[in-house]
Order: sequence, then C-alpha cells, then structure tokens
Amino acid sequence: MDPLIVLFGLGVGVLIGMTGIGGGSLMTPLLILIFGTKPLVAIGTDLAYGALTKTLGGWRHLRKGNVDMGVALWLCAGSAPGAIGGVVAIEAIQRHYGDEFQDVLLLALGIALFLVGAAVLLRALFLQSLIAKERHTVPMTARTKTIAVALGFVLGAILGLTSVGSGALIGLALILVFRLTPQRVVGTDVFQAAILLWVAGLTHLFFGNVDYGLMANILVGSLPGVWIGTHLVNRVPTAGLRITLGVVLFASAFGVMQKAGADYGLGVVIGVPLAIAAASWAIHRRTAKRRAQAPSPPLPATFSASTQPKNPS
Repeated sequence: MDPLIVLFGLGVGVLIGMTGIGGGSLMTPLLILIFGTKPLVAIGTDLAYGALTKTLGGWRHLRKGNVDMGVALWLCAGSAPGAIGGVVAIEAIQRHYGDEFQDVLLLALGIALFLVGAAVLLRALFLQSLIAKERHTVPMTARTKTIAVALGFVLGAILGLTSVGSGALIGLALILVFRLTPQRVVGTDVFQAAILLWVAGLTHLFFGNVDYGLMANILVGSLPGVWIGTHLVNRVPTAGLRITLGVVLFASAFGVMQKAGADYGLGVVIGVPLAIAAASWAIHRRTAKRRAQAPSPPLPATFSASTQPKNPS
C-alpha cells in the first residue's frame, strides 16, 4: 500500500461525492506527473477505479432522489458507444505508433484538462443567471432524447480517449442544456458516469491497460471519500470548491503539456493558475455582492393580511 496514493484517492473521492467532478480530471494527471505512470495505463486504471467509485456515489445519490433517470439513461445511450469507440481508437493509434504516441496522448490530455478547467470555472462564475430556469426533472421528448444521445456520444468519446470529462463536461451539459437543479446535476452526473465508466473501464481492461495494484491503492481512499462527499453534498457550499478545482485543473493541464514537451518554465505552471485563481475569486465576490444587494422578489398576490403570522403581543 502507498499512503500517498490512498490520500490522493480519499481527496478525489470526497470531491466526486460533493461536486460530481474530480475523478479523471485530477487522478490521471496525478498518476502521470507525480507517480510516473505511463499515460495509457494511467487512463485505463483511472477509468477502472472510477467505475467502482462512482457506482457507490451513484447509488447514494439515487437513494437521496438526486437522479433524473430519463436524462441519465439517454445520455448513456450515446456515451457508452462513444467511450468504446474512443478506447478502441486510442489503442489502435498506440499499437501503430508505439512510444512515439506518448507525447501526443499527453498533449490530448492537456487540451482536455484545459477544456474541463474552463467548463468548471464557467459553471461556478457565470451561470448564476440560469438558477431561475432550473427544474427538478426534464420531460423526455423526442428532441430531448436526440440531444442527450448526441451529447453523450461526443463526451463519451472524449472520456474514452483521455479519461477526462465524465464529471465536468457532462455536468455542464446538464446545466446549459437540461437546466437541472444543482443537486440533480450532481446526482444525475455521478449516476450516468458510473455506467459510462464501467463501459470504458472494461474496454481498457480488455486491452490490458489497467494496473490492479495501483487501482486497489486508489480505491482504499476513494470509496470512503465518495461516501463522505455524498453525505456533505447538501451541507457544504460548492462554489469555492468548484473555483479551486478549476484552478487545479489548469495547473494540471500546464504540467501535463510541459511533460509533453511544451517550452515554458515553472513560472507558467504556477503563475498562470494563481492569476486565474485571483481573477476568479474577485469575480465570485463581486457576483455574490450583487446578489446580496438585489431586491427581494415581490410577494405573491394571494399573500394577504389574513395569511400573515399574528403578532404575539
């Protein structure tokens, strides 16, 4: 057992349980940058452990009533074949180009991390205006089903190629396209990701890209972590967590791109994410201040004096 890997697994598990994101987005770059795992093995192992972790989280959210089953299953109808196609494609490219493909894979992972980091920050900082349009469930019309399958296929392919996106990118789609409430976004995201990760993880397992010992170390920490996270999901404000996660994803992306051969120093890897953190925090505080100063909505017309609480005096 490696205590450091267990500790990382615990932290990532808590993030998954509370926000629905943080699995492949954090664990894959950690395995590559800190533990020196080969990119393809890091991706395969990450997807395999993530399947078990998010199964626990999905079950917990399902029991809490946080899952829109219609959206989740129709997303999976597209994301499952997309993930299989992504894994098969990356395996074929790896077999054809051998070790020369490692830098290309790192580059693809870095781009995916930038995309997910931007999605997380966009979600945390600029989507507050969508709160008024949120809904608890989505009517599954033919158009909605088609959109869900198409989105699922694209995002599933990205996950199969890089192990990144099952939480942040699909979570963003649940907000922008399906306009679900925050708890339903997290619950539906984690539930459908569990199905998606089983498909992608088993495909990587078939190709021999899973390190069982490494996966066991991560699971020792991540399973209790996701249990804690799902317990805290309705108690801990997630805005600060999302901003922190977005900044960490940008730092991971810069680190992965540097490992792929990008020509910049440690100042960029650390300095740019710190600048993003400062800007994000300033935007968050300004937005929170505006919301606090906004006038309260008027009372409904049916609210009459007879319905008001009586003065005890």
